[in-house]
Amino acid sequence: MTAAHHLPAIKKGRDMSDMKIGFIGVGYMGHGMAKNLVEKGYPLWVKANRNREPVDNLVAKGATEVTTAKEMAATCDVIHLCLSNSPQVESVFRGPDGILAGARPGLIVIDTTTADPTSTAALAAELEAKGGTIVDAPLGRTPKEAEAGTLDAMVGCDDATFAKVKPILDCWAGNITHVGPTGSGHKMKLLMNFISMSYAALYAEATVLGAAVGITPSKVREVIGSSRLSNGFFDTFMTYAVDREEVHKFTISNAAKDLRYLNAMADDAGLMTVMASAAKQYFAHVEASGNGGDFVPKITDHVALLNGLDMEKEAAKGRS
Repeated sequence: MTAAHHLPAIKKGRDMSDMKIGFIGVGYMGHGMAKNLVEKGYPLWVKANRNREPVDNLVAKGATEVTTAKEMAATCDVIHLCLSNSPQVESVFRGPDGILAGARPGLIVIDTTTADPTSTAALAAELEAKGGTIVDAPLGRTPKEAEAGTLDAMVGCDDATFAKVKPILDCWAGNITHVGPTGSGHKMKLLMNFISMSYAALYAEATVLGAAVGITPSKVREVIGSSRLSNGFFDTFMTYAVDREEVHKFTISNAAKDLRYLNAMADDAGLMTVMASAAKQYFAHVEASGNGGDFVPKITDHVALLNGLDMEKEAAKGRS
């Protein structure tokens, strides 16, 4: 019998407001989410990665730091994950210092990572064998909304678990949709990111084409932004394309990863997805060129370079 089996099970019927909450992944999005949890009264445990600043900030607000995911699982009733990809999630779960090593019956893991649904299903089965449950709750919107506690959440879990965790989700999300059983949230998030990253590729091509034929990026924003084609993603994307201000802090590497997961999901479903394959190529190209750390709207610059244009100069024409 492992040490985890000697740990007390999480007591049933407790008010979620007194639950101990863990958080792994306090980066751009995770910091704001964790901040809202601790400020709204939940006892919070955090684990550092490479950047000390967000962890130190949360500890100053009353959070407790742990050194391993195993320790967090042995202490907390609910653990949030907000990581970059499925390999990172798998690493946090498995191994001698992972969540599974410290899990006990009743543990709930809320995975807000945009993850591979196949991986999610495997991890859910492994945690279920320990008496725990995975809730996939990937995110919509930006770090600004994370700090404000108004993110979107697409949730996958059974009805009873959703009822348990909704008060916790309410701390950092303003729009919560219960999509279906475990895995459904991650599938829905891939559909959402397929649409948004296809927008990015389309906006980049259109903006570059406009510049090539004498229409400045600012004029593209003016016309499309005041039409029925406008949307929030267009606004933040064009804030960079025109004003060179990076407000949409989501990296091209993360976008490329999401499109790979989306294409794999389509392959598993036996579907032909021409648009998904096409969108993937721009992001794969930029990542392969060593610029995956750039934020998504900067894909306009990379599309321009492929066509012999300098978008810094083209954007300046409309501002002069």
